[in-house]
Amino acid sequence: MTSLLLRLAGPLQSWGERAAFPAVRDTAPFPTRSGLIGLISAAEGRGREENPQDYAALEFTVRVDRPGVLLSDYHTVGGGYPKNRTAATAGGGNKGAAVITRRHYLADAVFVVAVTGADDDIDRIGAALESPHWAPHLGRRSCAPDEPFLLRTGVRDPDAELRTRVPLSSPHRSDRQPRQHDNGAGTVRVDFLRERPPPGGAGNGASLSVQDMPVSFAPQGRIHGKRHLYRTTEDLSRSLLTEPADLHRRLIDYALETTA
Repeated sequence: MTSLLLRLAGPLQSWGERAAFPAVRDTAPFPTRSGLIGLISAAEGRGREENPQDYAALEFTVRVDRPGVLLSDYHTVGGGYPKNRTAATAGGGNKGAAVITRRHYLADAVFVVAVTGADDDIDRIGAALESPHWAPHLGRRSCAPDEPFLLRTGVRDPDAELRTRVPLSSPHRSDRQPRQHDNGAGTVRVDFLRERPPPGGAGNGASLSVQDMPVSFAPQGRIHGKRHLYRTTEDLSRSLLTEPADLHRRLIDYALETTA
């Protein structure tokens, strides 16, 4: 088993976890498994009709560097045009009125994700992410990721990398209730989300159930199942914290290091 590390950062990202096209298009507070597998399968050039169960053995660990701020976009489509130039409503009708949605985003959020699987699978996925068939996006096509995006491949101990080596983005001043803060002991507290009990046993964190396990991405038959996550808040060395002016250089230096 080996891993690769992705840094998901950008002005906006959105990880929907409910209906595909509701009036309110929500976002989860962290990258969903469905969104991450969609990102990987798009990089590999797979169509929506292909079975995502090929990725069922992948395991994801998410470090929440910065939770971001929830942003709601009042969005309209059409309106003021003849019926044949106006989007159809959810009921199939077309009255020439605007279709209104409210789309939610995470602004200024940063996550580092470890993707773990069989060596051959991770090698293939890493190659696809380095030269993607379709450009990666952070939940929606309009949400492009910052660079560096793929930090490292061939990681043998992803938990140790996330806890002791990967540079940590400093909290943004606009974060009203940042989960990451100095606890006065030379460390900072950072949230993690894992798909298996954290080190030290399940008692270390809260268990939650989410409906984001992709069963089908087919446009007319999207299906998602449940999975369990373990959320922990852990003390990391304050030396990982990096101010914005130095962050890009430090991330590039880390990405170019020889994997141990």
